[in-house]
Amino acid sequence: MSGSSDDTRNCTATPPYLPPTAIDTTERLRILRHHMQSHNLSAYIIPATDAHMSEYIAERDKRLAWMTGFTGSSGTGVVTLQKAALFTDSRYWIQAERQMDCNWELQKSGWISAIGQWLVKEVPEGEKIGLDPYLFSIDNWDSYLQALDGSNRTLVALDDNLVDLVWGSQRPLPPTNTIYQLPDDFIGMFLNSSIVSRIKYEGVRNSFLSITGLFNLRGDDIPYTPVFYAYTLLTKTSISLFVNQSRLSGDASQALAAGCPGPLCVTVVDYEAISESLRIYVQQDGVHIWIGTEYTTLALYREIPPVRDEKGRSCLLCGMTTTGGKMCLFLSHISNAIAVIRYLVWLEKMVPSGSVDEISGANFVNQLRREELFCHGPSFETISASGLNAALAHYSPSNTTSRKLTVDEMYLLDSGGQYLDGTTDITRTVQWGEPTALQKEAYTRVLMGNIDLSRLVFPPRTSGRMVEVLARRPLWEVGLNYGHGTGHGIGNFLSVHEWPVGFQSNNVPLDKGMFTSIEPGYYLEGEFGIRLEDVALVVEAQTKPYLTFEVVSLVPYARNLIDINLLSQEQIQYINSYYESIRKYIGPELQRRHLDEEYQWLQRNTQPLSRSSLLAASLGTLAMGTVASTLLPGA
Repeated sequence: MSGSSDDTRNCTATPPYLPPTAIDTTERLRILRHHMQSHNLSAYIIPATDAHMSEYIAERDKRLAWMTGFTGSSGTGVVTLQKAALFTDSRYWIQAERQMDCNWELQKSGWISAIGQWLVKEVPEGEKIGLDPYLFSIDNWDSYLQALDGSNRTLVALDDNLVDLVWGSQRPLPPTNTIYQLPDDFIGMFLNSSIVSRIKYEGVRNSFLSITGLFNLRGDDIPYTPVFYAYTLLTKTSISLFVNQSRLSGDASQALAAGCPGPLCVTVVDYEAISESLRIYVQQDGVHIWIGTEYTTLALYREIPPVRDEKGRSCLLCGMTTTGGKMCLFLSHISNAIAVIRYLVWLEKMVPSGSVDEISGANFVNQLRREELFCHGPSFETISASGLNAALAHYSPSNTTSRKLTVDEMYLLDSGGQYLDGTTDITRTVQWGEPTALQKEAYTRVLMGNIDLSRLVFPPRTSGRMVEVLARRPLWEVGLNYGHGTGHGIGNFLSVHEWPVGFQSNNVPLDKGMFTSIEPGYYLEGEFGIRLEDVALVVEAQTKPYLTFEVVSLVPYARNLIDINLLSQEQIQYINSYYESIRKYIGPELQRRHLDEEYQWLQRNTQPLSRSSLLAASLGTLAMGTVASTLLPGA
């Protein structure tokens, strides 16, 4: 079981038990509290992001991980003079118990309102709570103010980051790698007058996504995402790029200067000068700043006089893909499918011998991707999870947690690649032995949710939040659910989780040309996890102007885990049509490369489904009521 004493901490034992994965934070907390006292603070808040609100961050920005030992991508640390607490959601509770020492208490919530309640309880009235304004968006700042409203506790934005003071010379140095130009053949969208003309107000943007798309530049400043640290100030008369100029390649510098002199001339300014430059700019008469409150930091917002800002979404082009970009991204998914299929065929041969573990498996699928044309490496840390580890939705293997893959346990692979022609992300769950009826029905219901959302026809500008229930409904019917989002936007050689597309309440409405993942799942703690993730393009439906999804992930599902008796005829037809597409696009490529074994595997695993062909495999499946009573405590 995942909660056994050897892999999670036990702070009630005498002496407390810490697993090998936990980090001793006693001295770090002592020094941090010393700095807090020198700044007259009773509490300090540590988020898990950087100055650009990034999901994946560079090593030098992993302040929360360094202070707590917890390496999850979502969480907030709060330190008082007496206590330290980590706030995170259900995806990371077990991971936190494995990685934190007993200096930290786990608060099982990621909501700012819960953090505010804890602060009111632990911080005396009249005291100050500090934070780094470069690590909090305007929305987050406002949410904290609301959470503490009327409590007589004061939020203070500090010039110094206190964790950096503790970290000192051990903190990794800033990146020095080259910022390069992406060839126009891959994306076909470089700075041009048509883009600039769409900006009706002066704007400041501190996200990677607009900058990389606007200038067609890429870098390697953070893991898995080909971006670089920069800001852009785009006005009606000028374009400024705030970046370390010495890092620009010759081609990149030449491309930026190509519009000089003229309205498309890009002035390169030092990265650190953004605050001062913005402060000077807004002092001009008649200036209004257009910003996005979700991804603009409090530090930049403080430079803008309140009467001159216009809050709004500052991303006209985010989530939209050019025609050339769509074709490139589709080609990247063909390359991605080849790598995943080669891996699945290899697993079928190797797992029965007991020679594959989670780490060696992750390394091999990453190696197969790197063999593909234009591959730039993984798009995120590969989730290679066997058995009970797969019940952790965002688990990644380590030397202390890696398990052998066996034929009798389910295996979840969530992986993706960065290709010059696109970013990919796909999840498949497989098993090589005889699945239990419980596992089979759970898998099938996850698949049903994936299908029902993927085949939906909907009006343009429909909110993803309104339709994601379709992915959950087959699970809800038997009292099951999953604790993560149903999907996220995905970039073109950019972020694998690209805002603002997705199915959450803060995402923009779905529209033609957007790429999103669709990824329902189910996780039974201590036993197994299931997720099926595809990337889909929003396209016009036959009933124009309505829209639908076109799935571009091209890897078949696990045939032996499907209970066809649970599927409707429409769902069966959808799978068969999907398998025809896989054969059409992947089969010839496998033949061209003389991957005969993989081609035969593909032919077997994309045979049309029918109730008669899978009847024998479906015998013994639990009825709906039995599944509910088996999976739900107290049902």
